[in-house]
Amino acid sequence: MPVQQSLLLDSDLRNWVLLPITVVMVLVGMFRNNLMQLFESKPKLATLAAARQQNIMRRASALRLNYPVLPPASVAARKAFLARVLSDGSYLDPQAKRVTSPDEMPESPVNDAMMENLMDQAKRSLLMMVPQTVIMGWVNFFFTGFVLIRLPFPLTQRFKIMLQRDIDTPDLDVSWVSSLSWYFLNLYGLDAIYRLVLGNNRAADSMRDMAAFGAGAAMMQQQPQMPGQQVDHAKLHAAERESLELIGAVSTKDARWIGDGIEARVLGAYASS
Repeated sequence: MPVQQSLLLDSDLRNWVLLPITVVMVLVGMFRNNLMQLFESKPKLATLAAARQQNIMRRASALRLNYPVLPPASVAARKAFLARVLSDGSYLDPQAKRVTSPDEMPESPVNDAMMENLMDQAKRSLLMMVPQTVIMGWVNFFFTGFVLIRLPFPLTQRFKIMLQRDIDTPDLDVSWVSSLSWYFLNLYGLDAIYRLVLGNNRAADSMRDMAAFGAGAAMMQQQPQMPGQQVDHAKLHAAERESLELIGAVSTKDARWIGDGIEARVLGAYASS
């Protein structure tokens, strides 16, 4: 039969350790949210020509995926229009139509937009890592070895490493939480408080802080990939036109529309029931 452990904690631990750690983490998260909004650069809008050449690709893709629900005559009309505009390049960006001569140096992939994106990622990582490093050092220096609170539910021994950091007591019950572990629990659990105070469009995200603090691989995954060469939209339009030729039937007589005989099928289903 396990022995029930009972510890009498001083109320000063709650007033001068537990509550200050929580309040400081909430205030730092709100301050970091305001800093990120201040440093965030305005998104650059795409030009009308660039939006048109992307939208025509979406229209062609939507037709390829959803043509069975359209009448064959409508599919043929849309297919003819899209094949024509994708072939003559009327929806291409004028800059994309320009052919680079062999003697002309290709444009460098490291452009201003990419450098600005990398700077934004660096500022976000810096604003996430530095405050959490300072807070963890503050907790580890001033409040190490304190037992602050007991969880109201039992836990297995696997949680002992997570909940009792900086406490070398193998016989202490797992439900007791140390000061450093309370910091990590706040790091995981304050996301609901940020959502309540700052709204859904918040920059203070506890899970993102933990990923930036403890996992360098997670940071690398958030970095934008280095672009190699510029996208050739003319080749993409040509490939989309070739894919568009494969849909539908050779003639409208050979096409089988999903709506053929829908009235008879519906009436037959209700009549049989």
